[in-house]
Amino acid sequence: MKNKNNMDSARAVIFKALSDPLRLKILNSLGEGEKCVSELIPILKTVQPLISRHLRILRDCGLVSFRKVGNKKPYRITDKRIIDVINMISPDLISNLSKYAEREF
Repeated sequence: MKNKNNMDSARAVIFKALSDPLRLKILNSLGEGEKCVSELIPILKTVQPLISRHLRILRDCGLVSFRKVGNKKPYRITDKRIIDVINMISPDLISNLSKYAEREF
């Protein structure tokens, strides 16, 4: 088992990857099943280079992976529990935290 400092560093990397709204949308979309970048473009309503850049960040910390199928690369979530982690930030929690926040969410 990793020591506490390594675990804190690993958690920080994951939370940093989760800190972008587009990356959260990508993960939510992939939570429904594998998708290629070309399938994500109309869902996310953004351009391929931006999606690819964010997928790379998610890949670098192990949240997503891909496999090659001919000339396509379908991406998938490596561990579906990450969706549970994201969903733990519920509207109720956001509302409660916003009472103490310096800015509104």
